[in-house]
Amino acid sequence: MSIAALRRSARATVAGFPGGFWWLWLSTLVNRTGAFVLTFLSLYLTQELGYSAWFAGLVVALHGLGGVAGSPLGGMLTDRWGRRPTMVAMHLTAAGFAGLLAFVTSTWGIALVVLGMGVAMQAVRPAINAAIADLVPASEVRRAYALNYWALNLGFAIAAIGGGAASVLGYRTLFLVDATATVLCALIVFFRLQETRPEAVSGPATATGAAGKAAVVPKVGIVTVLRDAPFRTLVTLNLLVCLVFTAPWIGLPLTMAGEGLEPSAYGVVIAVNGVVIVAFQLLVNRITDKRSPVMLLTVSSLLFALGTGATTLAGSSVAFAATVVVWTIGEMVHVPTNAAATARLAPEHARGRYQGVMGMSWSVAGFVAPIGAGLIVDGPGPDILWIACALIGAVAAVGYQTRLRSVLADVEDGHPGTAKEETPAPKGVVAEPATTVDATAVDATA
Repeated sequence: MSIAALRRSARATVAGFPGGFWWLWLSTLVNRTGAFVLTFLSLYLTQELGYSAWFAGLVVALHGLGGVAGSPLGGMLTDRWGRRPTMVAMHLTAAGFAGLLAFVTSTWGIALVVLGMGVAMQAVRPAINAAIADLVPASEVRRAYALNYWALNLGFAIAAIGGGAASVLGYRTLFLVDATATVLCALIVFFRLQETRPEAVSGPATATGAAGKAAVVPKVGIVTVLRDAPFRTLVTLNLLVCLVFTAPWIGLPLTMAGEGLEPSAYGVVIAVNGVVIVAFQLLVNRITDKRSPVMLLTVSSLLFALGTGATTLAGSSVAFAATVVVWTIGEMVHVPTNAAATARLAPEHARGRYQGVMGMSWSVAGFVAPIGAGLIVDGPGPDILWIACALIGAVAAVGYQTRLRSVLADVEDGHPGTAKEETPAPKGVVAEPATTVDATAVDATA
């Protein structure tokens, strides 16, 4: 492919989005560029404060546990408060916890601060995902999520490199820089991003109708979301994929150590994940654009299964790196496609709650998979872990093909969201008639 063709492809990949999306994209990049806490937390706890590796692992797990609560909380606030105030509030809260971590040294203090940080950091994600779905035409939502995911990984790569160089200044300085970057992110959202939530009246869930009236629509809570059978299936399958995706972050270094490889070799191998995403996410997005979401989710699950399963055959750094490349491609396909499918299944007035429940599946996997992977490696052995990952990925692929093909069939022809204007109520909810009421007549405090 010529340079001119590459330029045209790049322009086509980023073209057609409103200014609000790019401010949101910039806020993601700024936030992740300063994301030093999680990257260096275990080293800070063990090397600086003298805690055990077991305690460091527990603290990281608490961050994931906080996300389990933060996701549905953020989803609820996104739909009630709005996208913009939720993002600003949660970014500032996360910044406060990052700043506190630079000064708190007690066992319980560190545990509570990291737990709170996990809540705040995960609570902001439903608002971001809902805002993207609000800002971008339905046919371009998957591409928008892919670009935002690319910004996230680009920022993380910069943080890893910059943090390593800046670590001579001390871990506490890095945490304060993290807090500053998160505050800057909140300021970008506050000053440059308009509220994107569809106009709605509180009380019985409502959406704007004609002539400035508010049409009554079903109220959606977390329980209602969980009763939505197609979406519940999507969440369950995503949980399976997330378990497979999370396992290598614990199992891979242990497996490589068992092969006699140095810790530095693992650092190089896992860096392949970020390098591949930063270098090829836009190309992958271009190739997969307008493809069937069910096909993409199936293929990504199989790539996760193949990449992790092949780890049983690896014995050198090059071979381990090759397995990482395979499941990283699956990651690049899966993450934006799953987010777009979530946005497609969610009613407009409940996008935050749907994204919150989906985010909770990532947090549950982030808490369960590290513990499970460690137990399996210490018990039956690493080969059993990777075989289990391959089987789980294959089960997820079959599930996407057999359980979701008809649900997402209307977006497989390249025209997603054609029914978006009249979003059906989730299953299990009896839709009220689209009665038109005056907005001022509804109690705004409900």
